[in-house]
Amino acid sequence: MTSSPVYILGGHQTDFARNAARAGDGLFELMREAVQGALADARLDARDIEAGHVGNFVGELFTGQGQLGGMLAAIDPGFDGTPAGRHEAACASGSIALLAATAEIECGRYDCVLVTGVELERNVPGAVAAQHLGAATWVGQEGEGATYVWPHMFHLVGQEYERRFGLKYEHLARIAEINIGNARRNPLAQTRGWLYTDASFTADDEANPVIEGMIRRQDCGQVTDGAAAVVLASPRFAKAWAARQGLSLEALPRIAGWGHRTAHLQLAPKLQASAGQPYVFPHVREAIQGAFRRAGVADVFALDGIETHDCFTTTEYMAIDHFGLTAPGQSWRAIEDGTIAHGGRLPINPSGGLIGLGHPVGATGVRMVLDAARQVTGRAGACQVEGARRFATLNIGGSATTVVSFVVEAS
Repeated sequence: MTSSPVYILGGHQTDFARNAARAGDGLFELMREAVQGALADARLDARDIEAGHVGNFVGELFTGQGQLGGMLAAIDPGFDGTPAGRHEAACASGSIALLAATAEIECGRYDCVLVTGVELERNVPGAVAAQHLGAATWVGQEGEGATYVWPHMFHLVGQEYERRFGLKYEHLARIAEINIGNARRNPLAQTRGWLYTDASFTADDEANPVIEGMIRRQDCGQVTDGAAAVVLASPRFAKAWAARQGLSLEALPRIAGWGHRTAHLQLAPKLQASAGQPYVFPHVREAIQGAFRRAGVADVFALDGIETHDCFTTTEYMAIDHFGLTAPGQSWRAIEDGTIAHGGRLPINPSGGLIGLGHPVGATGVRMVLDAARQVTGRAGACQVEGARRFATLNIGGSATTVVSFVVEAS
């Protein structure tokens, strides 16, 4: 079964290095910049948008603000009356917003839909931010003894790999080094100007201190303020739009396939359920294969690149074998032989990923699809993968609780 394509007419991402709170800005200002930028990139007006979807995880905890769908009308009077709503699925909130928008387009309800994701996270001390983000665990039932809940949870994922297959820290450190290196080419990356030494990507307790268990500082995605937005369209709308721009429909980036799975909120039952199976998270593999099947992708190496969730290096380590770059438990092979590096056989996170580019939680899924669209149309600048025509994304909420994958392509 294949999906009916949904076209991406334009998009925008804010600068993830920006500390919005320090500049006196909040969720609205970030969202406004992303939405206005996406409309300008798509050469459309707000009145052309028939519906809107907002991805956001913890606006209420960081700012006390909910009902974010109502902010669209404040951005532009052309949005007044436009149906809109907010979607929450932890770090996969943006992807869930995208799924809702694509479903509306595929069923014929609307022809042109805006999706934005936004998060403000740097307006509170780090320990408070960590506590707020811990809302995606089963609160009170897991991670109770940890100072930093999510580093602890993804230490447990690494520990499971170590127990089942063996795991060397040097491979995790190399993932971080690749993503930070990729981010240096990205003018919107949070870490693009940060300074590191060779020791920063080793098990050096001074240069790369332990956060929780095997998770060290450079293994962690960033705490980020930011937003991203894309304009999606049906084939009918996109064809007329392309004709006005003097473009062919085939040249436009499109979402060709999607996969979506949701598992138990707690990590331990997920790991117990996969005992004796090839994959640590079978449902993650199923989500990826669902996207591949709908897009007609027969083999992972038919892709030109991947934007994957790397909230921690152990997350990307898991993604490598779940995408099928290696046999289960052998992700280290794709790290050692350079497959995932920029210029490798199948680059992962040429944007810098969550570790290098940044991770404003509600925006990440939207940002991944935007970066994929830029890659397959040759608009990724210094991050460009040469000749890219097909990219996949993998966005994960919680301890691989909500999992969404997309395939984005252009002819």
